[in-house]
Amino acid sequence: MRASVVIRSKDEADRLRLTLASLARQTMPAEVVVVNDGSTDHTPAVLVDAAREMPLRIVTHATPRGRSGATNAGARAATGDLLVFIDGDTLAAPDWVARHAAVHAAGSLRIGRGERFHIRSTRFLLDPERGTPKPGEEARLARLSPEDRARLRVTRADVMGDFDALARRAQQGVYPGTGPRRLDALELDALRNHPDCPVLWAAACGSNLSVPRDAFLRAGGFNEAIDINEHRELALRLCMAGATMVPADGARDYHLTHRTGWRNPLQDTRWEEEFYKAHPLLVVKLLAIFWTCLAPNRIPREAQIASLPELEIAARGDNGVDYDAIRRMIGLPELPPVSIAADRAGEARQHRLDARTS
Repeated sequence: MRASVVIRSKDEADRLRLTLASLARQTMPAEVVVVNDGSTDHTPAVLVDAAREMPLRIVTHATPRGRSGATNAGARAATGDLLVFIDGDTLAAPDWVARHAAVHAAGSLRIGRGERFHIRSTRFLLDPERGTPKPGEEARLARLSPEDRARLRVTRADVMGDFDALARRAQQGVYPGTGPRRLDALELDALRNHPDCPVLWAAACGSNLSVPRDAFLRAGGFNEAIDINEHRELALRLCMAGATMVPADGARDYHLTHRTGWRNPLQDTRWEEEFYKAHPLLVVKLLAIFWTCLAPNRIPREAQIASLPELEIAARGDNGVDYDAIRRMIGLPELPPVSIAADRAGEARQHRLDARTS
């Protein structure tokens, strides 16, 4: 099996340099496809330098096409049998590609979900290698001793020579905080211990995800109208087509965190309208409620959703909870009601999901 790693990147040149270094030392070689999605920084120079040291397939967009559009372009340019997705500010452990490939060796249609970690020390840095601060963070870093500033850095020498030391600095979850750590643990628990749960597609992640290329292209790739949670929407479609979500145990990546520039799906909720338009299912309405329950909140006890198996139970819609009222309570936008008359296709999809556990 030939693997292609697809990276989407925009204006993160100094982190991208480290990502590429981590891919250059994989135990299983893979084609690397980088989509430069309209960067205005020195990303082109980083790619020129990297291409001298490793084979790269580069796709350049003069105008940004967004996360989904950029990833789809990279998938079309790839030539491997397996697509493995990673963001341009994330390090791949040395056996990352090999671990994903092992998941797909059985030949059945699978979606592999790896283990996500973050390195918190980079959140105030523009260039993790040199330790230069992001604009506005100069005073914060100036208060640190030279030794403490040095400990914040992540260098290519670290990536190439002592990756284990980097891994020891990492914490579970794509971002710092109790919520991301708890969500990551709940998703992996469901994948490992509840393999028949019909909502495992909700455990998909945008980076550290693998899928056979032909299945990805047949499904039409990511929905380009969605730029948050596009990975979960794709996983839902693939699972409806017969795919199985499985853990890629040991396939670890390490996000070089940043303090700004990320979008909170509980605040930027435009993705919900498109997701629900494509899949008018109660479970889609419940995603944001589930994520809200990860932190202390005012949701009534009977409406709390504490795991993916509990999400599946709530999505049956027979527990007497008015989840539209719960959405209004926590300030989420209103979505149309789930209606059999208006959503026969959605109902059929849900029956297909339920049939997998019967």
